[in-house]
Amino acid sequence: MSSTVAQQQLAVLGGRIEGLKNGGGDSVTLLSNDARASTELLGALPPRYGEVLLNLLDRLESSALFSEESCSFSQKDLLDNLQVWVDKARGQLVS
Repeated sequence: MSSTVAQQQLAVLGGRIEGLKNGGGDSVTLLSNDARASTELLGALPPRYGEVLLNLLDRLESSALFSEESCSFSQKDLLDNLQVWVDKARGQLVS
């Protein structure tokens, strides 16, 4: 596995999260598709990272289907949690 590819995939996810937080035109679907396709990244991390990421993505996708008021998942909180995931994953790749 190439750690460079894994780091690039992680950087893309971080950028997508930032774009969603800032209303930069990125979509939840784009973030989700990129995350699910990040096989090098997921392979370079402990298995629990993949489980957590998929859980967060499932909840984020659900939140995108409803307005903020009618959904039990806060999109802002989920994006914050995804950012924490990215930060922790970055630490795992470096160590």
